[in-house]
Amino acid sequence: MQKLQFEQAWNKAIAEKDRERIEQTFEELKLTNNNAVQLTRLSQAKNYKGELLVTVLVNNTSDQPFFVNNTKVEYKENDQVMAKHTFTTSALVVQPKTSMPWTFIYPVESIDSKTMFENGELEIV
Repeated sequence: MQKLQFEQAWNKAIAEKDRERIEQTFEELKLTNNNAVQLTRLSQAKNYKGELLVTVLVNNTSDQPFFVNNTKVEYKENDQVMAKHTFTTSALVVQPKTSMPWTFIYPVESIDSKTMFENGELEIV
């Protein structure tokens, strides 16, 4: 059975309202048990530097831990790739059958100039 877990720094810093929204989204998830990692978008924004921030639930439905190590993640709007970046972080390890919120930050140079910054989805490639 899938469980929700917060990374240690998130667990200390997250606002109660945001925690409740994430918990509600998790409760409503309809995951396919295909032994893969599925991403569920929670929010997205463009920061003052022009970077794209996409917060997702990283849903690891497999029996193996998921590590973000040289992992390519694409941001798509209307099925078109609008940003892509390769991420590596030791902070994100999602255990088997676990969902964890995480924010992927796309540098300005990785974002297509036609990006609308709304209703996008992330995909691991």
